[in-house]
Amino acid sequence: MKNVTFTCKLYLGFFLFLTSLTIFSQEVEKKKNDLILTARVGYDIIPTYNNQTPYVDYGGGLDLGASIDYYFSFIGVGADFDYINNSPENRYPTINLFQSDGVTPLTNLTLSEEQITRMFWGIGPNFRYQTKNRKFVTELNTRVGLSIIKGGRTSVTDATGAFLNYHSGYDVKNVLAAKGQIRLTYYFTKNFGFTVGSYYLQHFGATELNALGFASAYQPFNEMPDKEGNIINVLSREPNPVVAQPKDTDISSIGAFAGISYRFGTSEKAAKVCPVCELDHKPHCEVAANCNVNIVAKDKFSKERIPEADVFLEDADGKIIRTGKTNLYGAVFFDAVPNGVYTIKGNGFGIELESAPITIEDFKDCKENGKPIEKEILYTDENFILEGEIIECNSIVTIANVDVLLNDANSAIQKNTISDLNGKFNFQLRQVTIYKLKGNKDGYFSHEIEVDTKKYDRNKSLFIDFQMCVDPCGKAIRLEHINFDLGKWDILPSAIPELEYVIELMVENPAIKVEMSSHTDARGSNAFNQNLSQKRAQSTVDYLVSKGIAKDRLIAIGLGETKPLNICRDYINCTEEQYAINRRTEFKVICPNE
Repeated sequence: MKNVTFTCKLYLGFFLFLTSLTIFSQEVEKKKNDLILTARVGYDIIPTYNNQTPYVDYGGGLDLGASIDYYFSFIGVGADFDYINNSPENRYPTINLFQSDGVTPLTNLTLSEEQITRMFWGIGPNFRYQTKNRKFVTELNTRVGLSIIKGGRTSVTDATGAFLNYHSGYDVKNVLAAKGQIRLTYYFTKNFGFTVGSYYLQHFGATELNALGFASAYQPFNEMPDKEGNIINVLSREPNPVVAQPKDTDISSIGAFAGISYRFGTSEKAAKVCPVCELDHKPHCEVAANCNVNIVAKDKFSKERIPEADVFLEDADGKIIRTGKTNLYGAVFFDAVPNGVYTIKGNGFGIELESAPITIEDFKDCKENGKPIEKEILYTDENFILEGEIIECNSIVTIANVDVLLNDANSAIQKNTISDLNGKFNFQLRQVTIYKLKGNKDGYFSHEIEVDTKKYDRNKSLFIDFQMCVDPCGKAIRLEHINFDLGKWDILPSAIPELEYVIELMVENPAIKVEMSSHTDARGSNAFNQNLSQKRAQSTVDYLVSKGIAKDRLIAIGLGETKPLNICRDYINCTEEQYAINRRTEFKVICPNE
């Protein structure tokens, strides 16, 4: 009820504000009857279900709606339909859950979450304020009606089918509901407008479903530390779950939406406003001599837009009177350009764009039609543009100030550039050519990567999107397929591809050193495992040396069972799969000056 009271106060205050604004609008708009249809799509942001299940929350979802409104002047009446979809979200723990003895884990749990839908029909009064030119409209809509609520069954069961968490959901009709919403509409033509807004919807006394003789149930649990101090969830020793019978519950939600409105007909007064100041007076203002100019930079072949292009507007004397840079959509806008003859020039990615003229006829058409002058300037270079981004390997972190080297595989041509603060860089690439790229930065290392432009069609794409990664020095990198026979340290054939990867890396980065480390699982004595891991690490180093890598660039370290990746330590029984995780070989790059 607190939410309802607050919302009523909020909408009442907004209504009073609209009423005060409307008083000033009546001088121009004494009577304008409008019939308006609106289609809406939005998101139900904050749903609240006041039911009896403490371990079920509800997430937002799709809101589809339609409205029909009739205004006598600033007041009217309207009807709404809304279809809302919400998702129940189980909050009962499904991992680290143990029986009441605190030792036996609960596994093979089954989670079921059924979508819940709400449909609302309502009717009620409207209040609006609109500007004198009728382009901007602010509305307060209030509705009372009925709703249907269905779905939402949520459960967590153990391997025996017993409920650990359960709510039956809803299946009710003709539930009393009330809705209030605020809408802002901009009419970009006399009839069509773009609408945005927000709403508050309240359902009163929705009865929970009684599918199994009760509405909800859950098995109590406690959080407590295990022997190692980790927090686990332990079921209560009380054998019976907490059960609740169905009751009437309130459901509410707050959401936002956008849509398209269609306004039937326009009054004669609104249609004859002054085209310059858009006010209702005569004689009208004189039409201004200036026009807006919209310019798009576009690729001649693929028709793609060119962002971040520099654009210049030159007058007949060659003097630059306007400058700008195209946005992400390749467009730039010059407002209130005086009547005259101009040339539009541009530069994108260091290439001069094909210019376009603006003539006196263009200005004549602009003033007759009331529309801006629209022009295109073309990127005509036949090369590709590689748009690159550098990130840290296995992450989304971008790396700035990386020296990126580009080598033409068919010639001695080499280019370089530095990645910007966002890790971005670009190169121009010739068609039907193979290139190799490599990134250099203190504290990082990378592989050489190949780009083959034969795979791309210049008539379909100007840009080649490219991402390369660099690894920080000192980062431990696991080699997945270096395995050894039990108690042995001989290199197996399956390990060769992984070691060749290390060799290639060291050849491409001649200044780095590599530390090879070997790990065992916890079975066997510490001394045995330490000795075995040292021999295995040394075997990998000996193989690399045999392939031409200098011995002084390699370090062999056996770490035995000292650095497990999971809980499998001495005196802890684990599965074979868990032990296998700890048996591994890793390498760590040591950069110069480390």
